Formats: sequence, C-alpha cells, structure tokens
Amino acid sequence: MPMKIALTGNYAVAYAVKLAKPQVIAAYPITPQTPVVEKLSEFVESGELKAQMIRVESEHSALAACLGAALAGARVFTATSSQGLLYMHEIIHWASRVRAPMVMAVVSRTINAPWNIWPDHSDFLDQRDAGWVMAYAMDNQEAFDLTLQAFKISEDPEVYLPVMVGLEGFVLGHTAMPVEIPDEKDVDAWLGERRQPYVVDGSEPIGVGGLTWPEDTEDMFYGIQQAMERAKSAIKRVDAEYGKLFGRSYGGLIQCYRCEDAKYIAVSMGAWSGELMESVNMLRDEGYPIGVARIRFYRPFPHEDLWEVARSARAVFVFDRAISFGSWGQIYADLVAGLLLHTNKLPPVMDIVTGIAGVHVSAEDFYAMIKKLIEKVESGHNIGYFEWVRVRR
Repeated sequence: MPMKIALTGNYAVAYAVKLAKPQVIAAYPITPQTPVVEKLSEFVESGELKAQMIRVESEHSALAACLGAALAGARVFTATSSQGLLYMHEIIHWASRVRAPMVMAVVSRTINAPWNIWPDHSDFLDQRDAGWVMAYAMDNQEAFDLTLQAFKISEDPEVYLPVMVGLEGFVLGHTAMPVEIPDEKDVDAWLGERRQPYVVDGSEPIGVGGLTWPEDTEDMFYGIQQAMERAKSAIKRVDAEYGKLFGRSYGGLIQCYRCEDAKYIAVSMGAWSGELMESVNMLRDEGYPIGVARIRFYRPFPHEDLWEVARSARAVFVFDRAISFGSWGQIYADLVAGLLLHTNKLPPVMDIVTGIAGVHVSAEDFYAMIKKLIEKVESGHNIGYFEWVRVRR
C-alpha cells in the first residue's frame, strides 16, 4: 500500500532510488548532497536494497564507475553537487556520447569561489550542453517522482540518454515535507527491468570510446540531438502514465499555474517557483492577470510548450537563478531563441536575474518586481530586456 511520510528532499530522492532498484551506486560525499547516498548506503547495509555501493576517491571516479557499470548492463545511480559536478564534467560528456542510461541527482549549490554552500542553479545549468536530459523539481514530492520517472525516461528505447534530476540544496535537500511513496509492487510492474541498448559482456567484440573519423563522430552527436527531440514525447508519456498509476501528473515538460486567462506570464524553474506562485495569487487578488510557466525539463528545452503559453501574452518575465557571464540568464536565452522559431513578433520578454548565490527571494519580492513591470507595460513604458535584481534585507 502507498504510504506518506515526512522526508527531506535528499531522502525523497534516496527512497525513489531504492524503489528503482539499481544494481550499482557510486558516489563521493559533498555538501549538500551527502545525505542522499548516506541513506542509500543504509538501505544497502540493512539489506533493503540489493545493490553494490562503490566507495570512490572522487566524483570523477564515481561517474566513471557508474558509466562502466551501465555499459555492462546494470541500472546505476549517483548524486553530487556544485564542485563535485564540475569535477565529473569529463565523464558527463562520455556518458551521453555512448548513450548510457543512468540517473544522477544534482543537489544544487553555488559554484565556488568564494566558498558558498547556498543554492542557485549555476551548477545544474553549467551542464546544459552535455547531452543529458535535465529535470528540476519544485518540492520534495516532485523530487521523488522525477527520480523514478528519470529511470523510465533514460531507459526508453526512443531516448537512451542519461538523466539528471536537480533540486536546491538545503531549500529542498534538508527540509522535510510530506511525500507519498507508492507500493513497491506497483513500481516494479511499471518500471520493470533495465532495458539494454547494448551490453559490454565479452560475448562479441565491441569498442567504446575509440578514435573515430569526424563524420562518424558527427553522426553520434546528431543521434543525441534526435534522441533529445524524441525525449519530449517520452517525457509527456511517462508523466501521463505515472499520473494514471500513482495519482500525480505535472503536465510534462512544463507546469502551468493560472495560465488559462493570463495576459502576463512569469517563467521560472525550481523550488522558488512556489514563492512565485504565491506572489501570483497575491497579484490576482488585486486584478493583475498573471500566470506561471514552470520549467520541469530544461533539456530538451520545451519551446513548443512555452510558445503555447506565451503566444498571446502582453509580456513575459523570465526569472533566472544563474547567469551566463557576458550574456544573460540561460533560461532567458533559450526561451527567446525558442520563441523566435514560432514568430518574429515576440511580446516583450524581460530577463530578471536574481537569487544568485542563494540570496533568498520571497513571495513579497516577486510580487513587488512583477507589479512594477506590469504597471510599466500597462502605462506604455519600455520594460527593457535585462535586469539583475539584488535583493537585500
């Protein structure tokens, strides 16, 4: 029978991994991710999870071990944060290039220096060109659900790409919320055994990662791009299946909140979307027609879904919790480029970079920023295209 218990975001991920039953887990401790693999090691030690827990000397080795196990046919999992994710970066590209199904949790923490343990999205978004499917949770229940769904998506024959699931460190990672855990037998029936694109088992010659001609490498890269496009339908299908079986469906690649009659759209990703939705409720009470389009999957980028939401908007406000230095927020850049595929007459699109390095942005802060922008649009003033808002108490 399903049960509901209070879990931190880190433990929610661990409980989901336990239900997915990976054969191999490899990880190196790093704040604020460590409790994920600590809890998994408890499950392994107690016999609740029959998996090989590999203790390694670095994050680079952790992902390398997972890659080798995945190529040998195992279902694998790892988790990391911030500098650890950057240390993995070489193997992150290897995993996608050889189309190895695997799941990794990224418990976001600001990239150093200076030393900082508070969360923004900089570590997660730094991986955007690596060929991984990238999902980001808003709360602990979704962190649990996304982790389970990630195994299904990664092992889909139309996809066969690694998947990373993001959640903010401490904000979700160390905060307890009610999480419903489905029955193990129901998950087993839905997820099943790992599907194998190929297995390096010695039964026949196979080369992995050898030297190729440029044309062959280009074919491999093109295959990743095609798989990303196919992943869009796989993500929606898995979300719908999961909703039917377990009662929670989030809308696929994006979640819309009060968008049906909205004339203004705020775009966000991650836990602070909850505060943003709260600010939208406050603004709605005052008659401002605003809705939220929350990005659940950053790769593949959901430009078609966002276009359907934004096409009739008077203005779009993008809230980025990271920045590509010398450019703009990553979500803003992708959104504008994606919308231009559908029309050359965009509504005003404003990028608001804020919450950097873990600076707290409250519902009241969102309320003040959005109200000011809407009033500018309504009065005929130009809202510009970019602003870095530094919230100070």
